[in-house]
Amino acid sequence: MASTATPPPPTPLSFPRPIFAALTPHPFLHAHLSASKQKQPLRANGRTAHESRQLGVNTGSLTHCNGSAVVRVGNTAVVCGVRAEILTAEEGTVDEFPASSNTNGGDEDEDEEENGYRNGAEDERERYKEISALRLLVPNVELCTGSTPALLPGNAPSAFAQTLVTRIRNLLLSTKVVGARQLRIVHAGPDASLGGDTGGPNPNREGDEVMREGGEGEGEMEIHERLVKGYWTLYIDTMFISLDGNALDAAWLAILSALSDTRLPHAYFDDELEMILCSDDAARAKKLELAGLPVPSTFAVFESDGRWGEDDDGDGEGEGEGKSWVLSDPDTFEESVCQESITVVVDCSTSTKAQIRKIEKSGGGVVDREVMKMLVKRSLERWKEWKKTLSTNSRAFF
Repeated sequence: MASTATPPPPTPLSFPRPIFAALTPHPFLHAHLSASKQKQPLRANGRTAHESRQLGVNTGSLTHCNGSAVVRVGNTAVVCGVRAEILTAEEGTVDEFPASSNTNGGDEDEDEEENGYRNGAEDERERYKEISALRLLVPNVELCTGSTPALLPGNAPSAFAQTLVTRIRNLLLSTKVVGARQLRIVHAGPDASLGGDTGGPNPNREGDEVMREGGEGEGEMEIHERLVKGYWTLYIDTMFISLDGNALDAAWLAILSALSDTRLPHAYFDDELEMILCSDDAARAKKLELAGLPVPSTFAVFESDGRWGEDDDGDGEGEGEGKSWVLSDPDTFEESVCQESITVVVDCSTSTKAQIRKIEKSGGGVVDREVMKMLVKRSLERWKEWKKTLSTNSRAFF
């Protein structure tokens, strides 16, 4: 009698991780964060809710720019180049933004003026007004083909890219990292023949002194009136080679690194040619000094069931439905399933106390005052990571 073989039991239906994440992204992330066996829930990318991605910075990579940097934040890679062009000042512009007076002269006093600028000596409102009105800082963002699946090649700049450019420009102006004084091209008056590079007073420098000869008041020092003849306009081009979430933080890191690497040629106004000339001597080029180190930290709020405001600590601790997790440095997948995002900009470099330079919040209602305090603490820790990375990998910082 023939024996009948028992058919094997059917295998349970299962999906690989990428398919599970693509079909049901919200349950996929929730399954990782709500795992009961883990003391600290891990996200789908293997990081904890508080953990951010590693930073990498390399400056001076592009030789055809005044300053450049290549930055990597996890799988996000950004290249930034700063190109300086001269904007000729019109008569109305000179009257509206005159050169600041200075009774001292010489290179040593120029260094003191730069140090005074770094310490906040220049008036904040005038610095903001001049750069904003003349558009001396022009950021631009480009997403390379293949940098993200959401980008369709051959189309006009997306709303995402335009929004990012606006946020970067507002951040440049509100944090005042670049002062207008460094971008001015100042002429010391019509007596340009009284000085030069031979050791005498150079009227192309701000606040040069010239000895008055003959007649009444002989031997006294005469201060030439200084006029703004032009400005340096900085075109800040940022290109995403790869984009995996948190574009603002990565772009800002690249911009700060590139600006700190920027050197502006010595520019002066020639009375005979009546035009602005630039010296080809690299030793006379001036390094662009940044006022502080404002660092943005972006967070995304993930909710277990899509309802708002049912977890008070914002850390995902506790049981039950309505839980929420505040994720530091979200990637593209996490951004797609989170409805609330917060960006906190802090700066600890200008004083003993940390400064909150800006807070942006969009969507949702989970983050209250207590959660915001916790996010500020996370941002301060992130600032320390930025400072360590920039001081180690960038020759222009600290």
